[in-house]
Amino acid sequence: MALTLVTALLAGCGTPERQAAAPEQTNVTTEEVAENPNRYIGQMVTIRSEPIEKIGPSTFTAENEQFFGTEPILVVNASGQPFVFPEDGVDIQATGEVRNFVLADIEREYKLGLDANTYREYENRPAIIAQSLAVSPEPGELTSDPQQYYGKPLAVTGEIEAIQGANAFTLDEDQLIGGQELLVLRPNAATANQPAIQDGEKVAVTGTLRPFVVADLEREYGFNWDTGIQQQLEAEYTNKPVLVADAVYPSAIPDGAL
Repeated sequence: MALTLVTALLAGCGTPERQAAAPEQTNVTTEEVAENPNRYIGQMVTIRSEPIEKIGPSTFTAENEQFFGTEPILVVNASGQPFVFPEDGVDIQATGEVRNFVLADIEREYKLGLDANTYREYENRPAIIAQSLAVSPEPGELTSDPQQYYGKPLAVTGEIEAIQGANAFTLDEDQLIGGQELLVLRPNAATANQPAIQDGEKVAVTGTLRPFVVADLEREYGFNWDTGIQQQLEAEYTNKPVLVADAVYPSAIPDGAL
């Protein structure tokens, strides 16, 4: 699994649902951040990775497994919201500022109750002070076992397989055997400042998973599909999981990592 970071100015970093990447962004590896911290200190980044080790209720480490000997980077949950770590093998997306970890400063600003002895080895090393965290499963994990993800903020990466109308498309699933494509719906409010999408494009989607029930979706989000498209969606997806998007933006995960 390849781990990348995106340096970007992100809108609404307080919650994963409102994140959107800026047009200009740079892909870098975790190793580059660890070896060149001065280049990224003070910048907002987004990482997507399976946690290497949970250090405490508010902290975990992440690294790029393809680089042998890479030092893990500490990620601190400074969002003000508790985060339930996913089951083994499921990624987390974290957005926050790269800083030199100074326990006294973190405690003064966020009052997380971090133990000095536990974090001694991370002192004055680069860390990501996350303002938002979201579980980041594969599309096929959502379609094969949606119950555990319903109602939770998610960050999902995949390739656009088919565009169905102005505000619906599917994400391809080629990572999980037997996995099905995931339907994504974009409410009008979520598409106002979002770039156009194309078949085959690799994108990251933040949003909430829910069952596909046309009446509920029309009432809550104002969807108004053409008759043909609505009938097609109902026939194929009724009561199946659908990701209602808050933001859709180009993925920073390199080719071969999806």
